[in-house]
Amino acid sequence: MFHVKHRVEGRDLLDHHHPNVKDGPVTSAFDDGNEESVSPLAERPPPPPPPSPPAAPAVAPSTGGHDGEHTPDSVATDDPGTTAGPPPPPPPPPVWSAPPTSPEPTAQELSVPEPAASAPGSSAQATQEPSGSGEIDLTDEAAALVEPEVQGGPALDVPAGLEAAEQVIEAGASASHVRDLPRVIAVANQKGGVGKTTTAVNLGACLADLGYRTLVVDLDPQGNASTGLGINPRALDASMYDVLLNDVPLEDCIEGSAVRNLFVAPASLDLAGAEIELVPAFSRELKLRNAISEVLDDYDYVLIDCPPSLGLLTVNAMAAATEVLVPIQCEYYALEGLGQLIRNVDLVKKNLNPRLEVSAIVLVMYDARTKLSDQVASEVRGHFGSKVCRNVVPRTVRLSEAPSFGQPIITFDASSRGAIAYRELAKEVSGGTAQRVG
Repeated sequence: MFHVKHRVEGRDLLDHHHPNVKDGPVTSAFDDGNEESVSPLAERPPPPPPPSPPAAPAVAPSTGGHDGEHTPDSVATDDPGTTAGPPPPPPPPPVWSAPPTSPEPTAQELSVPEPAASAPGSSAQATQEPSGSGEIDLTDEAAALVEPEVQGGPALDVPAGLEAAEQVIEAGASASHVRDLPRVIAVANQKGGVGKTTTAVNLGACLADLGYRTLVVDLDPQGNASTGLGINPRALDASMYDVLLNDVPLEDCIEGSAVRNLFVAPASLDLAGAEIELVPAFSRELKLRNAISEVLDDYDYVLIDCPPSLGLLTVNAMAAATEVLVPIQCEYYALEGLGQLIRNVDLVKKNLNPRLEVSAIVLVMYDARTKLSDQVASEVRGHFGSKVCRNVVPRTVRLSEAPSFGQPIITFDASSRGAIAYRELAKEVSGGTAQRVG
C-alpha cells in the first residue's frame, strides 16, 4: 500500500484514496522510504472557482511499481518502457460554474435592419405574424379601415330628402343676388344648436354696422336673441307674445340696442304657450305677417329668429318672410333635418306665401381641423350650388362668450375671426343693395 502526497497551491495534503491529483507534480512514497519521481501531468483546464468541488481527478501514468503493482487507474503493458494512455474520465458531476461571458455586441449587431421598400404602386403590407397571445393580425383590409385613403375623404351617406330639397331650393336666385329693400328674412332650421340665434344676432349687427336699419324679431320662447342683445326678458312691458295673442302693435314692444341702427322685438317665457293658444285663433298662420307689415317701411332688414321646431311659430315666420336663411352646422346631423325643413318651406309657399324662397344657406361652426367639416361643406355645395354662401363662420370661443355679456361679436371682439366672418357674410347677403341715406 502506498500513499500519494499532494501539493496544491502551496498546501500539503495527504490523500489515502486517490493516487494522483489534478494540480501540481505527483510523487510516490513507498514503505521503504525510497521516492521515485513521475512525469508531470498534462495541461488541464483551471479548476472551477470555489465553492465548487474539484472536478474528478484525472489519471497520470505511473512509471514504476512494487511487485508488478500499479495504480487502479493506470494500465501496465508488457513493454516496460510503454504505458497505456489513461482511460477516458467519467463525466464530471454537475457543478455550479459562472456563465460564460460573451463579448459585448457591437452597434452594427444591435441595429435593426430596415424593411425592404415596397415596389411603387403596391399597397403597404402590414401583416403581423399570428401568435397565441391574443394579438390582432393587421391585414391589408384592416389597415384600410383604420385610415382609409380616399381622395377627399370617405363619402357621406346623403339623407334621402336632400335630393328633393335641391329642386325646391334651386327655384330661387343665388345668395348674392341683388334683392329689393325692405327684406324680411326668417332664420330657420328645426334642429337645435345649429347657430340660428347666433347668426340672427350677429348678422343683424353687421348689417346695422354697414348702415342698414335692422330689426331682429325674437320668435324663440327661449329668448336667447333678446339676452344676446342686452335685453332682460323678465323686465318687459310687452313682448312678442302680446303681439301674437293680444294684438299689441309691434312698435310698442321694439327695444333699442348698443349697436346703432339695430333694434330688437324681444321674446318672453310666455311665448312657450303661444303654440297651443294659437290653435283656435282665427288666421293663426298670418298673425306675425300682419304685425310686421305695420312697421316694415321703417327698416331695411327684418331678421326673424325662429324656434327649433316646425310648429305654428315657425309657420308664422315663414308666412311673414320673403326669404328663408338656413344655417347649417358642419356636421352630419344637420343634413338630416334639412329635407323636412325644405318640404315645409314648399308647403308654406304653395298655400300661404307664394313669394317665399330659400335665399341663402350659411355654413356655421366650421372646424378646419376635421375632415367632417370639409365633407359636409362639399356635400352641401354640391347639392345647392350658388345658394350656399361663399363665406363660412368658423367655430370660435369668442362667439360663444359674446352673449354672456349681452353684446354681438362686433362690439365684444371686433377683431376676432367670428366678427370678420359675419362682416363678410353681411356684405354677401346684402348683395350690393344701396344703403339708405339719412
